[in-house]
Amino acid sequence: MSDDDLTIRTLTTDDLPAFSELLAGAFLTDLTEGLKHREELVFEPERTHGVFDGDDIIGAGELLTRKITVPGARQTPLAAVTSVGVAPGHRRRGVLTRIMRAQLHGLHEDGAEPIAALWASEAVIYSRFGYGLAAQFYRAKVRAKSVFRPGVGLEAERVREVGREQAIPLIRAIYEKEAPQRVGALDRPDSTWEFLLDDPEYRRHGATAQKFAVLPDGYVIYRVKNDWNEEGPQGTLTVQELVATTPEAYATLYRFLLDYDLVVTVEAFAALDEPLIHLLADPRKMTRSAGDSLWFRLVDVDRALVTRRYGAPVDLVFGVHDAFCPWNTGNWRLTADAEGNAEVTRVADSPDLELDVIDLGAIFLGGTRPSTLAAAGRIKERTAGAVSRATAAFATDREPSCVESF
Repeated sequence: MSDDDLTIRTLTTDDLPAFSELLAGAFLTDLTEGLKHREELVFEPERTHGVFDGDDIIGAGELLTRKITVPGARQTPLAAVTSVGVAPGHRRRGVLTRIMRAQLHGLHEDGAEPIAALWASEAVIYSRFGYGLAAQFYRAKVRAKSVFRPGVGLEAERVREVGREQAIPLIRAIYEKEAPQRVGALDRPDSTWEFLLDDPEYRRHGATAQKFAVLPDGYVIYRVKNDWNEEGPQGTLTVQELVATTPEAYATLYRFLLDYDLVVTVEAFAALDEPLIHLLADPRKMTRSAGDSLWFRLVDVDRALVTRRYGAPVDLVFGVHDAFCPWNTGNWRLTADAEGNAEVTRVADSPDLELDVIDLGAIFLGGTRPSTLAAAGRIKERTAGAVSRATAAFATDREPSCVESF
């Protein structure tokens, strides 16, 4: 069958077994009941596209219905792209392009979510579909028993390690209080909580089941892995998620983790501006390596840019190029008032800045500065001072953070 004869359609619940098998093969793993169960927890068939060669599904991509916190403490609808895979032997046939087009063009035509985002399995793939690197994270390793600097405030109440069933309502309440305040955080429907807290043996990689520790204003989900050598215990504690609504709760939870018996290393995925290193008396007890998290795509430039607030009044014309979603190509005036509320209109005026939609996605959450992209030659300044004004407008108090992959 030629590539022109490939077909694409939305899936149904009957397609879930074949969909799961496709993803297992695409991501180099075996199909297990556990994997099928995890896919079923968040499967939205009516928002999942499959590409077929005859009766065989050879590629797929799913959109999850989520919300994300954008600058200004606003939660806005997000098309969360996930479960994108192409079967071995069917690469270079345009399968991924068909999926991306169905997703993005469909969102535009339906007037659905103005923004799409994803975690990329391979970072080189998605820029050609207009996704820009909007948020990063780092992998932190901290030597256990590391001392805090003098003056770090701790909670008077002790951290309690609690069982799973007792923990779930407590951590949900804390997360739902904090997530709307942190740029990059996602909302969590019931199905998402089930997915995140699903804890089959094969996901533990030799560590314990998930453990839960709580305070009134914070919680941590973690695992410990036992190890020994001739020097004694060499255990590792891995943080899956730590959320705190006060500095004291944050410090107290990390003090609890760092003092864990038989552990020599505490590992965590953390925001780029994670405050932990500033709690340590010796910051060299903590090492970090950076990685990319959210890749952002503005489906409709005008609808997307008005969902957030801006850090300074601004009046700029952006000359946008968008090869994959051509309705975005053109000159767009962004005006924002002193309260950060914005209007976006298509204009015939000459642009103050020229950029690709990739770069507009990258700067949207405030994690990538316009000035940085200008220094890289990706944003072209056509009016003197426009880069500085854009940088001030898109700035946020803290780095965007999304350590929840989807």
